[in-house]
Amino acid sequence: MEQQLDYAAVRAAADRIAGGIRPVTVAPAAEGVWYALEHLQHTGSFKARGALNFLAAHHRAGTLPAAGVTIASGGNAGLACAWAARARSVPATVFLPANAPRVKVERLRGYGAQVRLVGDRYAEALAACQEFAAGTGALSSHAYDHPLIAAGAGTLLDEIRTALPGLDTVVVAVGGGGLFAGVATAAREHGVRVIAAEPENCRALNAALAAGRPVDVAVDSVAADSLGATRVSADALAAAREADVESVLVPDTAISAARRALWEEHRLVVETGAAAALAALRGAPRPPGERVAVILCGANTDPGDLVTPGS
Repeated sequence: MEQQLDYAAVRAAADRIAGGIRPVTVAPAAEGVWYALEHLQHTGSFKARGALNFLAAHHRAGTLPAAGVTIASGGNAGLACAWAARARSVPATVFLPANAPRVKVERLRGYGAQVRLVGDRYAEALAACQEFAAGTGALSSHAYDHPLIAAGAGTLLDEIRTALPGLDTVVVAVGGGGLFAGVATAAREHGVRVIAAEPENCRALNAALAAGRPVDVAVDSVAADSLGATRVSADALAAAREADVESVLVPDTAISAARRALWEEHRLVVETGAAAALAALRGAPRPPGERVAVILCGANTDPGDLVTPGS
């Protein structure tokens, strides 16, 4: 099955996943700023879009094997894959390190996934996943580096434009680049500017732009659990070069402050990684009359550090 990331792929993804995902709610936040509440999506993150598109595309093409789908991820991508597989009545096998939090393991099992605990590092789980796919014929998915995954995520941009006519700028947090690549591809089609927000010490896209190619980066941030990719996808780098994109790095202190502000001012609980998008916008100068949407992309977090005792 031919796969490439362009706006036609995003539109095709929108057709495949229609009725299967929750259309994003866009809420006013401040003058000229709106929040795209994608953290309310199925499984608690935007990842549901790409996972559902990936499986739906293979189902329509007749390339979905009886062995089902497999992925190595103990985070949002694994949850989304398991959820999408259950929606399609497809077996899902998720590999993650043996030291993964029990709550994630139980949630994956709650979606009906077969959970395999391997080693103590993601790389070991990934190697086991690849071996499983080769031995069983299961379809191997990826957390972000796949055109179908990115195209599914890109459907978010058109939904935001529908809810917010005249959108000028969208702010998106970047990890491995799946969400960014899809959103930037759709944004380019409509002349929408993209601000790509990354923690200062999780800067895979920023480093790739500087080097002219994807490169490995060190990962050390409060948002590393969701934005801690060591290398950005080639599709994300290509989208950053072709679209009107501004790469912005934000310190951990600003990310944590933005996350707390979302709770204290709006009672919104989001992942630290999701707050990176708001952190990139706060305090930055904006043209008069600019209409900006900040994507709040995930909510799989422990809110305990946001709520003080007695509050």
